Amino acid sequence: MELFDVGPAVAIAALTATALVIVLSVFYFIHSAPPSEITISTGPEGSTFQKNALKYAKVLDRNGVKLKVITSKGSLENINRLNDKKSKVDIAMVQGGLANVDTSKLRSLGSISYQPLMIFYRGMPKLELLSQLEGKRVAIGPEGSGVRNFALALLAVNGIKEGGKTTLLSWDAEESAKALLDNKIDLAFVMSESASTSILHDLLRAKGISLFSFKQANAYSRKVDYLNILDLPEGSIDLGLNIPPHDVALLGPMVELVVRPDFNPALTDLMLEAASEVHSKPGIFQRRGEFPAPIEHSIQLSEDAQAFYKSGKGFLFRILPFWLASLITRLIVVLVPVLVVVVPSIRSIPALFRWRMQMKIRRRYRELLELEQEFLDENSVAKKDQLRERFEQIEDVVNKMSVRAAYAEQFYGLRGHIDYVKQLIARKHA
Repeated sequence: MELFDVGPAVAIAALTATALVIVLSVFYFIHSAPPSEITISTGPEGSTFQKNALKYAKVLDRNGVKLKVITSKGSLENINRLNDKKSKVDIAMVQGGLANVDTSKLRSLGSISYQPLMIFYRGMPKLELLSQLEGKRVAIGPEGSGVRNFALALLAVNGIKEGGKTTLLSWDAEESAKALLDNKIDLAFVMSESASTSILHDLLRAKGISLFSFKQANAYSRKVDYLNILDLPEGSIDLGLNIPPHDVALLGPMVELVVRPDFNPALTDLMLEAASEVHSKPGIFQRRGEFPAPIEHSIQLSEDAQAFYKSGKGFLFRILPFWLASLITRLIVVLVPVLVVVVPSIRSIPALFRWRMQMKIRRRYRELLELEQEFLDENSVAKKDQLRERFEQIEDVVNKMSVRAAYAEQFYGLRGHIDYVKQLIARKHA
């Protein structure tokens, strides 16, 4: 039995390899499909992180992808969820500058906003330096929050550490705000990642509560590279009530969208498109179109995100609905290798066997031509007998050749020429 002009073993091997490639291609086609639902980890209920994620959800829903928004205590918990495969969190909002946390396996989609740290205090003369908090009661945010991580870092460079004279309280934003308003604590560190907008507004408008302005903002920003100086102009919160009553210098890192390393490339474009729609507008701390931005901090920027920032969405995703563009893209990725590599490879197998058989037959023809010429030029009877023996050896080798039906014409042509030379030798010998 022969198939494609080759033997059954080779044919079966070729068909098996082809089937394997097709199976792998189908597996890739199915496996590479972007999921219809992804999960994002944000911040507490009512926080800026959560509100922005809900805006993302509306953009993704227009493209047939559901974004499940879950709350958290803040950036540290979000990182832990991304590192934990059991959590099923695909993407999270994370403030830059997190310390003592492993982000080596994660990838960033870029920065989406500034994250100002707001320090509210009461019952003290004008607070100018954080070193003045020695011996005070200070709320620094709950475990797992970025605000706590940031607060501890700033206090540490001012000589204030856990276990010292200053009472450091791991309270959430709501509890800290209530305690500050009730005069149970002296100061609270608050960030919008873990505080609702209403809490920030209440503290900014409360009598007897002041917003700390970083007098040493330039020094802090030069000592800590991920910190940005953020200016809060007088009256920018409320012009009528003139809140704040003077310009305030704040510090803060940027917020990044962070994903698992296997995040679907098509969804990267979709998420960054949503981020552009939500964050490109001007705000108190940012200019129009400033975010999202390919600004890399401690987490490496993903290659898919780099491509988006360089050239925008892919051509198909710009002109077709998301689901259709994704389908066509995956078909191209699957079919092109099959058409370019597999098909020519399969077609080359018969050609390779034909070439091998032609080489075998040509080798015998060459031997036959050389032998005929030697015989015609030879006058010695003894030498002619030796040449005849060599001819018989060639004839014996040819008769024992295993030949496929596809090469029968060339094979019988060779045997016919052998008979012709055999008759010629017989006549000359006579």
